[in-house]
Amino acid sequence: MNKKEVLEIRRLFHPDRCPITRICGCYVDADKNKKTKLKEAFLSLPDEEMYKYFDIFKKTLSGTIGRNLLDMEFPLAQESGGGTQEFLMRLRGSRLQDDELLDEFYDKVIETFLCPENYYIILIHAAYDIPRKGTDNLEMFDASEDVYEFVLCSLCPVKLTKPGLSYNEETNTITERIRDWFVEVPAAGFLFPAFSDRNTDIHSILYYSRNPEELNEEFARLLLGCELPLTAASQRDTFNTLVAETLHEECTYETVKSIHETLNGLLEERKDDPEPLALDRDDMKRLLSASGVPGEALEHFDEDFEEAGGDAQTSLYVSNVAQTRKFEIRTPSIVIQVKPECADLIETRVLDGRTCFVIPADDSVEVNGIPVRTAHMS
Repeated sequence: MNKKEVLEIRRLFHPDRCPITRICGCYVDADKNKKTKLKEAFLSLPDEEMYKYFDIFKKTLSGTIGRNLLDMEFPLAQESGGGTQEFLMRLRGSRLQDDELLDEFYDKVIETFLCPENYYIILIHAAYDIPRKGTDNLEMFDASEDVYEFVLCSLCPVKLTKPGLSYNEETNTITERIRDWFVEVPAAGFLFPAFSDRNTDIHSILYYSRNPEELNEEFARLLLGCELPLTAASQRDTFNTLVAETLHEECTYETVKSIHETLNGLLEERKDDPEPLALDRDDMKRLLSASGVPGEALEHFDEDFEEAGGDAQTSLYVSNVAQTRKFEIRTPSIVIQVKPECADLIETRVLDGRTCFVIPADDSVEVNGIPVRTAHMS
């Protein structure tokens, strides 16, 4: 799924466009006991509750593709009888009306979802009449040909509110606040099937993780039957290792700066593209070459790529490996951070036989918030 397709499904979570037919839920305590269950027609909920659920569903489809939102394909073995995809197909086909199937789903979640606290499993079924788009790219709501039928699962931690004082309007006094259990935004979730090319893709699932560095591998592997890709941090580490091992003596400050300028340039060029920008092995080789890495340093790139943990099909998202907010130089005792667009202000020079980073000081310099005069001012 790309960014536009995710946004199209997110926009459905509104009273005027709501395609949700049913909502089910199961509240689980920290000891993995089912405390209560919910099952009812979604549109029968009070408006106040409906809007709170809409916020949760939108959050389950939020974040960056390749970081918080992971588009994963089912292995072929999972699409046969007894596989995870086949189970999710039955769950969707039941329209959440089969109590035994729902209990089986809850049990699978409780068995695989690692959560040390109480949490709330929310599951919805929806059927979306996909409007066709005209030549002007506008939606034609009266020309729907296909129906996208899906289930969305949100796994929300439930925490006890903090103690404190509150105003009691009935007694007109300040009293101790009553603590209750609060449903937080989802920590994880998934959309099945995926909505690829604006239609049903039963071979894929969109997985969500609020923390991109804690993807809950056991949950994804055992319940969903999919192998998770590298986390955002792991992709960044893999890229950094690959650059360092490929360049060796050519891994200079100027070369690394050029690589990151090229990465940020690619992101800027493709910022309006709905598809996330990813680099495979050959793309990375071209990136290094375009950044000034000499050809002889790339002679063994394929072997270096495999040693760094990749293969010909491995792709790294540029948004995960590029530093768009800061350009950082780190030594054992000093850290220098500048905006990426200001990286050219920093130069390397050899002074008294030592390589130094030189930063120009203009007429506006502060030290711990105090304006100071630089040497050339005196």
